[in-house]
Amino acid sequence: MKHVKEVLDKILFPRLAVVMISVPAGIVLLCCTFWSGNEDSPIAYISYTLSAYGFLIVCARIIRIPKANFGAALHRNKYIHRYLTDIPFKIQISLYVSLGLNLLFAAMKLFYGVYYRSVWFGTLAVYYIMLAMIRFLLLRHVNGNGIGTDMVSELRQYRLCGMILLLMNAALSGVMILVIRKNEGFHYAGYLIYVAAMYAFYNMITAIRDVVKYRKYKSPVLSAAKAVKLAAALVSMLALENAMLMQFNNGENAEDFRRIMTGTIGGAVCVTVVATAVFMIVKSTGQLKKRKNTGIEI
Repeated sequence: MKHVKEVLDKILFPRLAVVMISVPAGIVLLCCTFWSGNEDSPIAYISYTLSAYGFLIVCARIIRIPKANFGAALHRNKYIHRYLTDIPFKIQISLYVSLGLNLLFAAMKLFYGVYYRSVWFGTLAVYYIMLAMIRFLLLRHVNGNGIGTDMVSELRQYRLCGMILLLMNAALSGVMILVIRKNEGFHYAGYLIYVAAMYAFYNMITAIRDVVKYRKYKSPVLSAAKAVKLAAALVSMLALENAMLMQFNNGENAEDFRRIMTGTIGGAVCVTVVATAVFMIVKSTGQLKKRKNTGIEI
């Protein structure tokens, strides 16, 4: 795990020279691609990749700014200090916020699904509703039992979350096949796609960071909350990829390229979520059996 963290740090926080080169180069190449209208050329794919990476490393550095420069000022406020130092309280607040956002996104996707008669939007609505359900279960546990006081109950919540993730992923995989066959997607109005990109990359960065960061607390509920956050971030990236391809990829072989990319990214997302869900189920079941065999009351 330490090696993985070191690799991620090198990717997300490269030397300043890399940032200074990749960000302007990505912007210039992207502008040239859009102005020339060659969205299906090799240069276009390089520009997409380079600009996405530049945006990613800039977001990663922005996330670190408060910790480096404003940490002392933030800790002077007692509420912010508690949020930054009291892990159960921080998880509780983050669950409330993420639950509200999930319900908001679910309502938006459901509206668009009905309005546009889109299977893709309808599936995302169901996905966000189920994510909200998982977060509600975790929030109820945290409010009722706290964190670290009842390991057996936490393991059961952890396993239940894994089962729900597995069920959600089965539904998402089926609809992914349907979307690829129909070559379905959606557009963001105006510059909203750039806002969506910022949100998706921010979610992805913080989700990966939190999965690594909160492992040391050895709490199944904390791990479940971060696994759910990672699953939501992966689906956000999948939705962004679909929207970017629909909006910017209009070349001669656009439909075939969209199918290939949607299938590749969608397959990677589904495999990652399945692996996470199976790991959660197997690990929690094994630990519960171990506790039962050693005489700890279940």
